[in-house]
Amino acid sequence: MFKAVLKFLKSVIKGILDLKETTEGLTRDYYISNETMELIKKFEGYSETAYPDGVGVWTIGYGNTFYEDGTPVKQGDTITRAKAETLLKAVVEQFAEKVYYELKTDVSDCQFGALVSLTYNIGIAAFRKSTLLRKVNVDSSDPTIATEFARWVKAGGKTLNGLVKRRKAEAEYYFNENC
Repeated sequence: MFKAVLKFLKSVIKGILDLKETTEGLTRDYYISNETMELIKKFEGYSETAYPDGVGVWTIGYGNTFYEDGTPVKQGDTITRAKAETLLKAVVEQFAEKVYYELKTDVSDCQFGALVSLTYNIGIAAFRKSTLLRKVNVDSSDPTIATEFARWVKAGGKTLNGLVKRRKAEAEYYFNENC
């Protein structure tokens, strides 16, 4: 019940306040590109049935741990590929809005996409506290940001090869000069 009330209040506040006006320093809106979606899908993979991820959190579709309404994924859940695509888009948009709100400087579309991909994987709370975000907000072209991506390669205290590859791909996407 509390989550539903909180969600409702957030939607009311969002409707009253223009997100662009409440986000100091940003001069444009961002969108989620097909390349960003494909990057996320590549590393998340698709699963029709719920499974416990590397740290025991039930996951379904393209790495989703919850549904559009905030309900957590549970053992025994199933999802079609079409529904998984819809869910992915909805959840990525939620993360994109949260990332956008945290930015205090302009970034390219590729930079934004890389940050959304990272946040989709590590969560908004970890992203908000990250040195990576602090560096982006100081100078989005700082080359040491690539090193910050590389710090997010552990799950359950163990370095995972899949996360090493993902962070490398996200850092390369972040610094893509063709974006």
